Amino acid sequence: MESLDVAVIGGGQSGLAAAYALRKQGLKPVVLEASGQPAGSWPHYYDSLTLFSPARYSSLPGLSFGGDPERYPHRDEVVAYLLRYADQLDVDIRTGHRVSEVQTDGEGFALALEDGSRLTARAVVAATGGFGQPNRPDLPGLDSFTRTALHVTDYRAPEPFADQRVVVVGAGNSAVQVATELAAHARVSLASRTPVKWFAQRPLGGKDLHFWLKVTGLDIAPLGRFQRVPASMAVIDGGHYKAALGAGAPDRRPMFTGIEGSKMTWGDGTVEDVDAIVLATGYRPDLGYLAPLEALGGQGRPHHRDGTSLTQPGLAYVGLEWQRSLSSASLRGVGRDSERIALRLAAHLARR
Repeated sequence: MESLDVAVIGGGQSGLAAAYALRKQGLKPVVLEASGQPAGSWPHYYDSLTLFSPARYSSLPGLSFGGDPERYPHRDEVVAYLLRYADQLDVDIRTGHRVSEVQTDGEGFALALEDGSRLTARAVVAATGGFGQPNRPDLPGLDSFTRTALHVTDYRAPEPFADQRVVVVGAGNSAVQVATELAAHARVSLASRTPVKWFAQRPLGGKDLHFWLKVTGLDIAPLGRFQRVPASMAVIDGGHYKAALGAGAPDRRPMFTGIEGSKMTWGDGTVEDVDAIVLATGYRPDLGYLAPLEALGGQGRPHHRDGTSLTQPGLAYVGLEWQRSLSSASLRGVGRDSERIALRLAAHLARR
């Protein structure tokens, strides 16, 4: 059975950043990526997805994003960047390697892969992040809906919804962006339990919001241990989305109160026929393979502090929402968190 130094589970932005940091500590990481390319969830996001952070704040350690630093890269640019990053990383990256289970094995870990093969590792970094498992909330009557209901992870473009009645559920960046895009093709409502909150993309009329987050230190403030559940983030907007909602394209409504068949009931008693529901309701950590370690708590969330497991020595995490700070699950934040866990894993392994 092959024995690894450090197994990094997940080959997206979190896993690649972790591999970079581990190599700097003199360790030999092997990245195990389930899909056919080291780009994480990015190739599967909707076609028009654009980052809310400029390119200058969207790089992983060791390789700048390139191009105009003030532009907001789109999905395909991010995919190309991650593939370029993986190519220059000089790390063993194994695609098509889905880890199904991790158990303890003496002083290390035993990993079972979906293809039936097994590996051992002295340490493990769980880098499948916080965006691998769509969150499908228990909404009134949703299970009885007889037409199209999909999570935003399965949404690609607005054209298939042309001339339909569509309800987008959520109040975050993806919900607002998708609802606004759909509103040019369909009759769309944005339904949420709370009103949309806004952050100006360029406050004070000049620098991007991420400039101010950096210079004030708010981007890296260690607040993760106080953030028990993912925060309801405000929508970062240059004015376009707020204006669209103000014009009723889409309109924003409180959450519907029931569904029966294709009929949706709103809080004011109005009943209407709906063709499609898009759930932009976030994600949960995709860490089911760690269940045998008893490292997870409610809703599959890991017991950790700043990315270091509180239950299993030698186990660490990268890419969790609010792992340590506001930026922990972002391109600009995973590098900083990776440096911290790499230092701790190197110290742990040196003591053995």
